Amino acid sequence: MNVFKRLFKIGQAEANSAIDKLEDPIKMTEQGIRDLKNDLSSSLQALAEVKALAIRAKNDAKVHTDKAAEYERKAVLLLKRAENGEITMEEADRLASECLVQKDNHVASAATCKADQEKFEGNANKLNGNINTLKSNIQKFEVELKTLKARSKVSSATKKINQQLAGVDSSSTVSMLERMKEKVAEEEALAESYADIAGENKSIDEEINAALDSGSAEVKASDSLAALKAKMGMTSDAGTSEGA
Repeated sequence: MNVFKRLFKIGQAEANSAIDKLEDPIKMTEQGIRDLKNDLSSSLQALAEVKALAIRAKNDAKVHTDKAAEYERKAVLLLKRAENGEITMEEADRLASECLVQKDNHVASAATCKADQEKFEGNANKLNGNINTLKSNIQKFEVELKTLKARSKVSSATKKINQQLAGVDSSSTVSMLERMKEKVAEEEALAESYADIAGENKSIDEEINAALDSGSAEVKASDSLAALKAKMGMTSDAGTSEGA
């Protein structure tokens, strides 16, 4: 059993490692900020609802307080009418007692509403504090995300430049130039080799004709000069004496 547990742990660790390699810190941060903004939206909605409950409790407390005062006023009016003989004292006492009972009920209800109001306002204050903290965190994380993106761009560019300078990138300019130099050297050596082979394969007749052709231009020029002098009645010796 322990062996299987160890194998499971190893597989789990390797899976987590593979996931970590696939995770992009920037995308993870962006998703985290989106989640925080969703939480902020939900918190703002909850805050509005709690504040509404506090307002409702405050209004209900005022209604009950006003009704309690109204019942007390009615009890006083009933007793005054009894004093003036408008109604019997027994009837006035009965009705005034009922008014005081209603007054006490509304006083108790007003106290309950005030307690609810204080509780809801306390909850709203706490929730508002959490919302402010959440807003601050979102703002801070957004600034950090901008910094992270900038650092990522700089590090990526720096890495690429350093790879090129170090010759790590196989497609770098330095590598291509080295391969070109090697290819040119091979072509030059091959051309020289073909030239040597061509020189070795010349026949004896080609060598004779090449030797004769090398002086043919000078011979033709000398013959043309002698023919011109003969036509003018000049001799080689005469030409030499006049020149002297």
